[in-house]
Amino acid sequence: MTRDDAEAVMWFRKAADQGDAVAEFLLGYQYANGIGVPLDYGEAMIWFRKAAEQGHRVAKLYLGVMYAEGRGVPQDYVRAHMWFSLSAAQGEQRAVKTLEMAERRMTPAQINEAQRLARDWKPDAQPTPR
Repeated sequence: MTRDDAEAVMWFRKAADQGDAVAEFLLGYQYANGIGVPLDYGEAMIWFRKAAEQGHRVAKLYLGVMYAEGRGVPQDYVRAHMWFSLSAAQGEQRAVKTLEMAERRMTPAQINEAQRLARDWKPDAQPTPR
């Protein structure tokens, strides 16, 4: 960890604590990669979710990745698909590709459930980790 990384985290946290979605996403990224802070997937999930609640499309993509890979939460392709769908609906092209990869690992029933969750998702009523 460099001093610059630690300082960046400090500034991201100040902005995130004031509800800045970009800073929340960046703080999540720092935790997910152990940059300027200890690697902590659980903490990364918290910050990605806060940013996603504010509509940050890349945070939604990263939540999908965390669920698909089981980082900070049990592996769950239904939840991954849901987050990829929400991100893709906002135009995030990387989410389209990851959505297709997730579907190759899912049953039709799981895909239907994920699509229902994405349709029903509201920032104040997001799914909780299973």
